[in-house]
Amino acid sequence: MEYLFFVVRRLLWSVVVLLGLSIVIFTIARVVPGDPARIALGPLAAQEQVDKLRTEMGLDAPLPVQYARYAGGLLQGDLGRSLLTQQSVNSDVRQTFPATLELVLATLILALAIGLPLGVLAGRYKDSLFDNLGRFVALFGVVTPSFFIALLLQLLAGYVLQILPVSGRLSPNLEFEANRTGLLLIDSLIAGRMDVFGDAVRHLILPTIALAAATIGQIARLTRSSMIDVSRKDYIEASRAFGIPNRITTFTYMLRPSFIPTLTVLGLEFASLLGNAFLVEMVFGWPGMASYGVRAIMQNDFNAVMGVVMVTGLFFVLINLVVDVLLGYVDPRIRIKGSQS
Repeated sequence: MEYLFFVVRRLLWSVVVLLGLSIVIFTIARVVPGDPARIALGPLAAQEQVDKLRTEMGLDAPLPVQYARYAGGLLQGDLGRSLLTQQSVNSDVRQTFPATLELVLATLILALAIGLPLGVLAGRYKDSLFDNLGRFVALFGVVTPSFFIALLLQLLAGYVLQILPVSGRLSPNLEFEANRTGLLLIDSLIAGRMDVFGDAVRHLILPTIALAAATIGQIARLTRSSMIDVSRKDYIEASRAFGIPNRITTFTYMLRPSFIPTLTVLGLEFASLLGNAFLVEMVFGWPGMASYGVRAIMQNDFNAVMGVVMVTGLFFVLINLVVDVLLGYVDPRIRIKGSQS
């Protein structure tokens, strides 16, 4: 029952956060200089046409009425219409979101596969040559901008060695439509198109490495620090005194509590990468939602900007909710503390 109350409490807070986000992004979009109707029609349009479009868009109504309409649309899953593409923002997001999601999922898998073992071994063999090497790799990944790594990889692997493609999700000579999940890797496997699958993997390698570098560093540093802290606990010393093998002590008794902070970072990284992947997407010409959002900002497409922010915020809240629920299940102290706050 205590765990159920913990989950319900987190659900209610998630709703409050999404409500606050919708109010903030709506307010910012309305106070930013620029007339959405004028932007949509262009500078040569007559003022009568602009006024007519403003009325059709409901921009002449008071702000509380405009927000009520906007919130009502959100509840129905309507993100409005893009002022520049003249398509619904829902349609634009559906077309661009799978590319970003595929890139982010590949990034997290790579970051976890490299960063977690690196952090575990660095913490296990503290102050050794391996620990120093691991700390250097982690620090390099954290302090080096992702776009610099992207450009470096693009020049090295794409132009010097010419072993990997440097732009897009798929080669132009391959015709394939990912119409099931939107993820090329999964849809190509379902369709049995191994040629498409292999080509999609090759296009995914460079942007994944560039985007994963910082996350690898964060996971490695955090896991190392947690492993060192846990290694000083009394029950770890007792397990060693009883002659339990180091392998069992490390991966059974030390890794689980050390993974709790890492799991929190993974949730935050997943949500933040959805919005922060635009630099890597722009360098590699990746047709994702992050780069779509940047283009919308540069062109003052307010509806598209609000739609991208709300979708990113929704995933941010959902991922944090899932992480909180998992942490509450793994560590009962968290849900007890949450129920008392």
